[in-house]
Amino acid sequence: MEFNVADLVEAAVDRVPEREALVCGSDRLTYAQLDQRANRLAHFLQSRGFGRGDHIGIYGFNSARWVESCLAAYKIRAVPINVNYRYVEEELLYLFDNADLVALVHDAQFAPRIANVRSQAPQLRLCIAIDDGSGQDCAVIGSVPYEHAAAEGSPARDFGPRSGDDLYILYTGGTTGKPKGVMWRQQDVIFTLGGGIDHTTNEPAATPEVLTNKIMPAFYLTTAPLAPLMHGAAQWTVLGPLFTGARVVLSSGRFDPHQVWRMIERERVNTLALTGDAMARPLIEALSEPGVSYDLSSLMVITSTAAVFSPSVQAQYVERFPNVMLIEATGSSEQGSTGMHTITKEGLTQTGTRQHGVRIKPGKDVMVFDEDLQPVPPGSGVVGKLARGGNIPLGYYKDPEKSAETFVEIAGERWSIPGDYAIVEADGTVVMLGRGSVSINSGGEKIYPEEVEGALKSHPAVFDALVVGVPDERWGSRVAAVVQPRPGQKPTLDELAAHCRARIAGYKIPRELHLVGQVVRAPSGKPDYRWAQQTALTGQYRA
Repeated sequence: MEFNVADLVEAAVDRVPEREALVCGSDRLTYAQLDQRANRLAHFLQSRGFGRGDHIGIYGFNSARWVESCLAAYKIRAVPINVNYRYVEEELLYLFDNADLVALVHDAQFAPRIANVRSQAPQLRLCIAIDDGSGQDCAVIGSVPYEHAAAEGSPARDFGPRSGDDLYILYTGGTTGKPKGVMWRQQDVIFTLGGGIDHTTNEPAATPEVLTNKIMPAFYLTTAPLAPLMHGAAQWTVLGPLFTGARVVLSSGRFDPHQVWRMIERERVNTLALTGDAMARPLIEALSEPGVSYDLSSLMVITSTAAVFSPSVQAQYVERFPNVMLIEATGSSEQGSTGMHTITKEGLTQTGTRQHGVRIKPGKDVMVFDEDLQPVPPGSGVVGKLARGGNIPLGYYKDPEKSAETFVEIAGERWSIPGDYAIVEADGTVVMLGRGSVSINSGGEKIYPEEVEGALKSHPAVFDALVVGVPDERWGSRVAAVVQPRPGQKPTLDELAAHCRARIAGYKIPRELHLVGQVVRAPSGKPDYRWAQQTALTGQYRA
């Protein structure tokens, strides 16, 4: 039996056609309506000559149209490609070329930016413009209005058979280099991110019906992913629940903590999915503002993934939501889900400031290998790299050299090893240390930014922080902290160093401090270490 994204969504449609499937702003679509609208766009794309294997970009903010476009592409065995809406023209042209985009669904407001690079992307044959209320004239690039395209297509579901080999491609954010397209077989990515493997038992689903059979006629959960759909974390917090008949509520527009809490209250959200401190901190602090009161009794689970969720912030959630399950999960575009753990008050107390980062119970097929590609013995203290076998990507699109570096064969089995350092404790718990590409080597000691950032962000005057290495004549590199203080605060280097010294080893203490108005992060909350590096090297503030 093969697992395919479009097949699984269509199976859910057939089970609960009248159930509300997707809510975003003023749009409310049942499973049947979502299916029919995706069918219409799929037929329109087919009428223009697009089909199996064609790469179709989706370039916009969260919307129901984004989800419809994604499903439409899968229905005709095309490959939707996520386009970062923050890209400047040079980055946009790189992606259009590297991803071989032949069609593009875009928010109308981006038409001028597309127009400036369109002539350099001759393979891009069709643009479809989503009306985003901007009033932007898209005639300059000849875009077909989205609703006109959908009206031309048939609502019928009469597509040919699909395969588990159909591609899913996710372009990484390019935090430390050029964005890369991670290629997955749909069956493999469903097994690691779409619920195909039970994360409690680690057992794979025998057939697609195992997922469909989870749909209950009278009961369903409502989930709210806060990350932008251009990121994998949000895509799979939409697709996975749709496979099992859940209701998905998307936040639209600029991230606003009070808007999020109002949405949760209004839509009676059960599961909230956020990405680390960049979302978690302003959300929890908004609840402490004078006069603020929301009915959040529907919440059952809050999950964080893809970015640092500091212990100091976790503690606030434990205090505010004592009856809600708090989960921290790890994973990457190249590996999928690698593990998770449940956050408890007792656990936070036992680990204190949790110097060594995220602790997870490793998922299926997850190992830590040393530099000789041998498994790290539990309790040895040896630092290795996190690896995942089993259902992993095929490689990077059009990058065989990088693919060979990341996807390696060990004892006859393929493993994905993108470069996240970790140790294995005596009980088998994996402790994540951070991505090797941003680690700091100071006098031969490796320093992992996430650990230092967690210590800094536990200081009451610090709202956000990133840590990078800068050149040092004696040590090779020294630790520099780029800090966004809280309003009205101006912490000093000595003050922060003293605070960190009680939490991390002395060689990890920041030796430079750069205060900034705002720490730059991706919309998903992931750190922009390139920006932090540039700021540390050229910043105006040095203590």
